Amino acid sequence: MHIDRGEQWLSLALSLSSGGAPFPWQLRLLRDLAAGRMPRALDLPTGLGKTSVMAIWLVALALGARLPRRLVYLVDRRAVVDQATEVAVGLRQIVERLPSLREALGLKGPLPISTLRGQHADNRDWLEDPAAPGIVIGTVDMIGSRLLFSGYGVSRKMRPYQAGLLGSDAWLVLDEAHLVPPFERLLDRIASRDDANGRTLTAAGGRGEDIVPAMQLLTLSATGRQRANDETFTLADDDLSHPVVRQRLHAHKRIRLFDAVDAKDLPDTLARHAWELCAQGRTPGRVIVFVDRREHATKLQQALDRLAGKSAPVAELFVGGRRVHEREQAARRLSTLGFLAGAAQVSDRPIFLVATSAAEVGVDLDADHAVCDLVAWERMVQRLGRVNRRGCGDASVIVVPMHSEDAAVQARNQAVLGCVNRLPLTEDGARDGSPAALSGLKADPEAAALIAMASTPALLHPPLTRALVDAWAMTSLERHSGRPEVGPWLRGWPEEIEQPQLRVLWREHLPVDDQGQVFSASAMNLFLDAAGPHLSELLEAELWQVQEWIVARVRRLPSPESHSAVESVDGPPLRLGDVAVVLVGDTDGGGRALTGDAIVAASKRDLERWLRGTTVWVDTRLGGLSADGLLDVGADAAALDVTRVDIAEQVRPVPFRIDRADSSGELEADEGWRTEVSIALNRSDDGEQAWLVVRSLLSQLAGSEEGRSGAQRAQWLSEHQDWAEAAARRLAQDLRLSEPYAEMLATAALVHDEGKQVDRWQRAFHAPAGGRPPYAKTVGRPDVALLDGYRHEFGSLPFAEAHPRVQALPVDLRELCLHLVAAHHGGARPLIRTDGAAEPPSRAVARAREVALRYAALSERWGPWGLAWWEALLRAADQQASRRNDEEGRNHG
Repeated sequence: MHIDRGEQWLSLALSLSSGGAPFPWQLRLLRDLAAGRMPRALDLPTGLGKTSVMAIWLVALALGARLPRRLVYLVDRRAVVDQATEVAVGLRQIVERLPSLREALGLKGPLPISTLRGQHADNRDWLEDPAAPGIVIGTVDMIGSRLLFSGYGVSRKMRPYQAGLLGSDAWLVLDEAHLVPPFERLLDRIASRDDANGRTLTAAGGRGEDIVPAMQLLTLSATGRQRANDETFTLADDDLSHPVVRQRLHAHKRIRLFDAVDAKDLPDTLARHAWELCAQGRTPGRVIVFVDRREHATKLQQALDRLAGKSAPVAELFVGGRRVHEREQAARRLSTLGFLAGAAQVSDRPIFLVATSAAEVGVDLDADHAVCDLVAWERMVQRLGRVNRRGCGDASVIVVPMHSEDAAVQARNQAVLGCVNRLPLTEDGARDGSPAALSGLKADPEAAALIAMASTPALLHPPLTRALVDAWAMTSLERHSGRPEVGPWLRGWPEEIEQPQLRVLWREHLPVDDQGQVFSASAMNLFLDAAGPHLSELLEAELWQVQEWIVARVRRLPSPESHSAVESVDGPPLRLGDVAVVLVGDTDGGGRALTGDAIVAASKRDLERWLRGTTVWVDTRLGGLSADGLLDVGADAAALDVTRVDIAEQVRPVPFRIDRADSSGELEADEGWRTEVSIALNRSDDGEQAWLVVRSLLSQLAGSEEGRSGAQRAQWLSEHQDWAEAAARRLAQDLRLSEPYAEMLATAALVHDEGKQVDRWQRAFHAPAGGRPPYAKTVGRPDVALLDGYRHEFGSLPFAEAHPRVQALPVDLRELCLHLVAAHHGGARPLIRTDGAAEPPSRAVARAREVALRYAALSERWGPWGLAWWEALLRAADQQASRRNDEEGRNHG
């Protein structure tokens, strides 16, 4: 397709999203991508639309360029407003408005978007069709952990699925790469295909790379860095002469330095300067006030309130450590206040935004003026980028350092001040903080050493070895002595030991039964996959903060005899002897239930040990969450369970809901929902049983772990497998797989569920009796006890081995086919359970040994991500067949 068509599409996309024509660099990058030239780094000054890389990639893909089908956009910080998400959503709307673009992309539905915020959070759209273009937006931790087979909050059975689609056929775009050097080096190593010891990370000897599309890397930065052995894509002469680019590069940002003050005086000093910038409240303007410490931010906001008196200015607090649900609400508030880039002043009064480092990265904020304390140089550059971004105003930037007794901090501050004082002088004696001036400083060889001293020291980072990746990839092992936490590979090792971050969420229904026992390992895996932590409900804080907060809250709980307690909508009040907290391991998914009295009785060391490396699930009745979404010991009201929230915009914040049901009555049927998991909570002497039921929105079921054998419509096994084979054929065609590989994938889909035909499975899932065909899907809850641990994918292997189409495959593809059958629910990496097998125990053990050896050989052949990619294809075909049954199948019950 001609490049002119692509330039027209890009021009329309950018005009609709940003209101302007493409910059020269955007058209140049489109031509490069269309010609198959992929840069490894993009270095542009702030404010020039780096997120348009998404649109450029999409248009180049539509032109037929052999690019990765998934664009994974990574940012370092969770932000109240994620501009990248808005860009992606805008792109989807543009694709819907341009049928020619949609047709060229081969999209059968809307452009898949999965992000870590808003209605797209955890929707798994990108998992449904590995052959379709898709955009995934996430943080370093969330995407990085998934890439290393260790996804935070992801069940072990889903981890290879997600790793395979991130490590293959994906273009990872790392924004503000200079802020996370360890992660950049990790991605660079994976993209290079070799580990730190020179051993291949992909297919052995390079074989198979023409079949499994590789992961590619693009780093985005505004630091002026040059990469060795690689050309960095930067502005060219035609960019520098462009009027809009020139205006933004030379945006007026006048920096004025003031004398250092003590820590106790900093909030009042910064508040006074901010107030003076608006002529003591008489002049309208948007002022952002940056301060490094959260406690200073709170005091600063209070100081502004005192200065304003009765004519209180509009103010907003923007700090980290807040639950995402409340941060989402703050995002809408920032938009109405006009603090987003390109927005106009919306008030005739001063508007103040008091922010910590949470606003420095990943937020497209724009203020008229700024006041701040002194931090490391790269953070000062980020702060300057949040002022007068469009170059239409005349911004003042006030900098007030804080006294420090730390010699290292003093040295760094002096270097930062030295950098500021090397910037050009303006006509009124201030320093020029424009992007052009900053770029000039970075290009000055004499300033290089000063910038290095002024910047945050690079963190130590461990090397990436194939042995480590292999250990992480063995996801069916609950424990592995050679499988460390992935954090240091994502973030590096700090010079000083830092407190780990914990994730906290509040739920009405915790993963415990009525006896206060945490769910079994198998039930926990099912529960986490169906109703695991959703980003909107998470709060992150340091371990010591969470520990002190839990103890303080628990000490407020009444004793069992007390009549005073916080009640929930659906249950009795929480008391000291009840389970108040469940700790779920981030790596192994294991759980520990803690009652209030157990927490009070625990030593500080024991509680710290229990908390480390977990996600903290809190009973909503424990409270302790402020209206702003912050940990608050004094907040006694029951916390909002975000999974119970419903809104009127036809999009539910969380695409699942959890309810309690008993055997005397099913939950009310709802056409929009499907039961994903039912977990027994008790069994009384008379046989009555209570269940915890998780239901998911049918419109957001892509990639659920089991492909659920419990469905809205019963379906025969033969039909399900025929539909799965047809889906596999479509995938193979769209991925341009050669016929031998297409036949292997289709054959695996045809036989993948053969193990369901055994009598034990049919009885456990209450399949209709009387000589009817075996079923793959049934309606209602299965009797898990009848299965006795039986895994149908393991039971499928004897049938698959004897199938004539499997036997007709070449030996290497036959082995791959059998592995895909064994692994299509995330097991067999390398172990698979033999409980309840339909074969004699000795044969079952021998077959399980073959499964493990086959995994090892195929992992060496295809590489960790390549083998996981193959598994993802079969799982996607299975999911598509299941979704088809939900949407259009006939009930064969």
